[in-house]
Amino acid sequence: MKKSVFLGALTVAGLAAGAAAAGTLDDVKARGKLNCGVTTGLVGFAAPDANGEWNGFDVSVCRAVAAAVLGDSSAVEFVPTTGKTRFTALASGEIDMLARNTTWTFSRDVDLKFTFVGVNYYDGQGFMAPKDLGVSSAKDLDGATVCIQTGTTTELNLADFFRSNNISYEPVPIETNAEAQQQYLAGACDVFTTDASGLAATRATFEDPSAHVLLPEIVSKEPLGPLVRHGDNEWGDIVRWTLNALITAEELGVTSANIKEASMEAGNNPEINRLLGTEGTLGEMLGLDAQWAKRAIEAGGNYGEIFEKNIGENTPIGLARGLNAQWTDGGLIYSPPFR
Repeated sequence: MKKSVFLGALTVAGLAAGAAAAGTLDDVKARGKLNCGVTTGLVGFAAPDANGEWNGFDVSVCRAVAAAVLGDSSAVEFVPTTGKTRFTALASGEIDMLARNTTWTFSRDVDLKFTFVGVNYYDGQGFMAPKDLGVSSAKDLDGATVCIQTGTTTELNLADFFRSNNISYEPVPIETNAEAQQQYLAGACDVFTTDASGLAATRATFEDPSAHVLLPEIVSKEPLGPLVRHGDNEWGDIVRWTLNALITAEELGVTSANIKEASMEAGNNPEINRLLGTEGTLGEMLGLDAQWAKRAIEAGGNYGEIFEKNIGENTPIGLARGLNAQWTDGGLIYSPPFR
């Protein structure tokens, strides 16, 4: 067993090294389209609408990168991936970047040879149960059947939590969020566990969300963010600083409503000027034009606008900013300076 896991990791690492050598920026420009890996469907984060158009918090990162690089936020091919298939899709070059609820961990960064470019959502693993199950804590789940996505950190965290609390469980393995939802609602498992944001998004789609409770325990750290292959630093910089541009825009008060005016000419805030390309040569340093960040922000708004529109408190998902507030508001969302 150990041998096959080790060889699998080597294969992924080998694929990553080969695919990165090609120069992803050149590939994306030549193709005229960004291939972006997303989840198979998680409302609020990444899901196609009735017309097949993808929307969501993670989707917005893909669109921002496409706008920065190609000048067109719709020039994206969305590739649905599961917990099992996502890393092979990135390593093999099938996708240029992965923007789905993927946790930054040591082994994924180092052993699988990926570069996480930042965190766009600070999360933690939680548990959802039917209200009529009558449990008020995850510690009451001794002997429970638990729906769990395979190939995820959730799987390992679950085992750790039950072991450390000296209680037992029976896993019900599933591959996609849709399958988990179906199995959970059909009573094939007592509890569903995944990132707390994913539980909120899933519950919002239920016919009667109030019949299901999110248990109070958060049993892990899940820093979620976009990732690229090792070995292509230029491309990694573009994805990293596109995310940072969305974060910095919110901090500086640059919104989809005022960005046009703010970018007409240099104002008295030097960092806004550098961000929007009215002074300095930051775009040139990335191999892009001066307006790259302006286009990225225009694609869906700044970080706060993207959050509120897709998953915020006024949406069915109903997530408070919490740790995902700007650092100036006591949260962890923070970008290095544009200078």
